[in-house]
Amino acid sequence: MHTITTTTPAIDLRNLTKRFPGRGSRQVVAVAGLDLTVARGEIVALLGPNGAGKTTTLDMILGLTPPSSGEVRTLGLPPRAAVAAGRVSAVLQTGGLLGDLTVRETVRMIASLIPDAAPVDEVIGRAGIAAIAGRRVAKCSGGEKQRLRFALALLADPDLLILDEPTAGMDVTARQQFWETMRADADAGRTVVFATHYLQEAEAFAERIVVMAGGRIVADGTVAEVRGLATTRTVSADLEDPRAGDRLRAMPGVTRVAVTGRRVEIAVEAAHSDRVARALLTDLAATDLEIATASLEAAFVAITDDHTDPIEVAP
Repeated sequence: MHTITTTTPAIDLRNLTKRFPGRGSRQVVAVAGLDLTVARGEIVALLGPNGAGKTTTLDMILGLTPPSSGEVRTLGLPPRAAVAAGRVSAVLQTGGLLGDLTVRETVRMIASLIPDAAPVDEVIGRAGIAAIAGRRVAKCSGGEKQRLRFALALLADPDLLILDEPTAGMDVTARQQFWETMRADADAGRTVVFATHYLQEAEAFAERIVVMAGGRIVADGTVAEVRGLATTRTVSADLEDPRAGDRLRAMPGVTRVAVTGRRVEIAVEAAHSDRVARALLTDLAATDLEIATASLEAAFVAITDDHTDPIEVAP
């Protein structure tokens, strides 16, 4: 008998490793000794380039694939036990839908398999698919199928919701509606872990960002903390004499200077940004000075740039 308390982590990974057969006798390490703990009620975005190990990690959290070594606990349980108990649901990118059924028939069928399932009409409404409830699944778009998968995930009223590229195929309006629903669920205390290539979604919704590359975690923190790991900042100001841009280009750490009218924008290494700002104010009589950290996208590129190749090892 397993006891789940509010202090039990939603996800607890210890030295988690997954290997797949590679070329010849070698093996590809998709996940390389991962240590990660997600507390109950957290909203975590899992980011990384293609091949970083995100989907493989989520598959192990859900019990869809066993680890090669290490340990994974989902709500304190072995993953399959947590899923079987209805404590975990997932929205994955592919699979699991029968094209001949209608949307409503699909939700009803899955609801019949779940003890104490949420009302069918309620989850259909929350997933934003009431207007297509009578449509055959085969006639649904990719985004509509993703919203149907979301409805199915809500039936068990899970404590932990795993989302792998949940808004793939959705248009802008559908994505906005989806995240409004997710915000309401998160506010109610549900733990949400999602992998996405839409960095704007991670920045707008996640409380914590975990960046993977090469099967490892290369950054873990708030949006501001991850953005702060970028090596450059942007310093901008208004100048009376735009020819001062030539002087700025010669300063240490400056990688780009763009002048538009009176406004100058300087990309500079973070270690030199204060010096550039001081020169603008004291030597060049600049006004309306701003210093901005890099965007999440720029930080993502900088963090993952050297970690994109798969790891191959001897067996």
